[in-house]
Amino acid sequence: MSNLKPKIPLTLGVDTGGTFTDFVLLKQSEITIHKVLSTPDAPERAILQGISELGIEVDDFEHLTLIHGSTVATNAALEGKGVKTLYITNHGMADLLTIGRQARRELYNLQPNLIAPPVARSHCLEVGGRIDHQGETIEPLTDGDLSKIREAIESLQPEAIAINLLFSFIDSQYEEVIEGVIPGNIFCSRSSKILPEYREYERGITTWLNSWIGPLVESYIERLSAALPAAQISVMQSSGTTIAAPQAGAEAVRMLLSGPAGGLAGAKGVAGLADCRQLLTFDMGGTSTDVAMINGELELTNEGSIGPYPVAVPMVDMHTIGAGGGSIAYLDAGGMLHVGPESAGANPGPACYGRGGRQPTVTDANLVLGHIVADAFLGGSMSLDVDAARNVIKEIADNMGLSIEAAAEGIIQLANEQMARALRVISIERGVDPKLSTLVSFGGAGGLHVCALADAMSMERAMVPIHSGVLSALGMLMAPRGRHLSHALHGLLEQLSIETIEERFSALREEGIAALQQEGVAASKVRATAHLDLRYRGQSYTLSIIWEPEQTIEHHINEFHKAHLQRYGHNTGLPVELVTLRIKLVGPEPEVRLQNNRQTMGEIDGKGDIRLYQRAALSIEESIKGPALIIDPVSTTYLEAGWHATIDAIGNLLLQRIN
Repeated sequence: MSNLKPKIPLTLGVDTGGTFTDFVLLKQSEITIHKVLSTPDAPERAILQGISELGIEVDDFEHLTLIHGSTVATNAALEGKGVKTLYITNHGMADLLTIGRQARRELYNLQPNLIAPPVARSHCLEVGGRIDHQGETIEPLTDGDLSKIREAIESLQPEAIAINLLFSFIDSQYEEVIEGVIPGNIFCSRSSKILPEYREYERGITTWLNSWIGPLVESYIERLSAALPAAQISVMQSSGTTIAAPQAGAEAVRMLLSGPAGGLAGAKGVAGLADCRQLLTFDMGGTSTDVAMINGELELTNEGSIGPYPVAVPMVDMHTIGAGGGSIAYLDAGGMLHVGPESAGANPGPACYGRGGRQPTVTDANLVLGHIVADAFLGGSMSLDVDAARNVIKEIADNMGLSIEAAAEGIIQLANEQMARALRVISIERGVDPKLSTLVSFGGAGGLHVCALADAMSMERAMVPIHSGVLSALGMLMAPRGRHLSHALHGLLEQLSIETIEERFSALREEGIAALQQEGVAASKVRATAHLDLRYRGQSYTLSIIWEPEQTIEHHINEFHKAHLQRYGHNTGLPVELVTLRIKLVGPEPEVRLQNNRQTMGEIDGKGDIRLYQRAALSIEESIKGPALIIDPVSTTYLEAGWHATIDAIGNLLLQRIN
């Protein structure tokens, strides 16, 4: 009989951010959290460093499940560092991606800066294979067209190819023929697979983005997989569900909001355990802040964007600004103070990191004001240089004629106002009263600003979840496997039958279930939710209505009328059109047990009026009044005067304004 002990399964959530890479390790019911500085040039290096520091050895890899949120796709798209891509479309449509929607970024600027087109004209190839809106061939795809494609590949030597033919979502045969002549070593995306929907521009941009960044994502996943042989690796999608790594590279465009989606999955899961359903969230990291609304379920949108490009695949509905802990503060030529969007990142990072940073950041300002304890940063594993922070802020303070503390306070106030403005965009500007929600803050820097932002939004309640500094990584462990599929089906809804619509949904449902079964999800465990994208005839944009096959067509028309009235305040007498079918398929949500350490409250000696507490030493339901700092290994919460906090049974920090 073998004396070897059986290996315990390990589940590891990893979120690669601009400044830190976060880890949450689940071993049986025990959770271990960890952070390391990110390595943007090779993100897998930081992941492997963290795995090693967590004590996970090579022999453990076959028992390791890693769920990963990656910024590889996001960074490549934002920095314009995709691969050489050939764009194939129908005759007369080569400039489609350049013309776009003819929207001007600066409406009143008569001499705007010229912006390079997504694809150079020399890399746009026009061919036949054109069909009309009824699927009838207008121009066939000829052998000459296929020869021209082969010649273009030979002469241009592209790393990737994007195929976007008109009305291919109705009949994909010509795109499939073109795909068949492309060599297997070239990354290829076709619009009829990536986004089989109407709107040729959005479909084309999304397909091109998938090809443009796909080889980079694929290469990264291959490197990570090779470094972790036998480990099961999944990737977080922008929709808040996960997908197996081998499939993720082929649909890289669905990873553009990978990390932020993990944060929202974590916020939904943890707040749900505390019976909080209506949330206004903000995730403040080192480089940016993401804000979103959650009302029971994650809100998704098909009208998202990345930089200047529309992305029509489902992604979490959030608003992002360039304000994070590493955001750089500076004075413009007129002496006005600005914060961000440029960030000090992980290297060199804020001046207080002692890694060569020479510009003041939000983190430096928080340290100067005493909102961060220099020798307790990251649980004491990283000491901060207060003098370096004061020196870089002194340069701004001298130019403004202020004390160092006053200049630091100005930096914080400006960063807070930028984040409050983002919160208003996602709530008030959409007709939602934020006072009815709980403000949930997470990310490494979120807890430092939560009270100020709640005050700015006139909110009475806030929450700093357990493990808030690594909540995106925790969310990776709480997210189910899933697929979001869609297909265009256009026509007046009153002229379509329940049977016709349900037949199309059935095909999408089978496709999604088959994909999830390949990842080990039993068909009986898959939950499916279907939606109809509807609009009034003549409108450009749609509203999504839940599909209920047991109800009548008239019921769905009435539901659209109600939704339109709620969103826009009026209805019209026009007929209702069906545009697109959508279906969401998810497997079971993984069970992650969270529990608070029941220890005696312990207060640490603080300076001035600000008391210091170790979060792990707080007893359940004991109240703390601000001003106070509540410290844990990966984040700090600044409890301002006028607020009090308690720890719930799970470990969440619940904040309430004192009237």
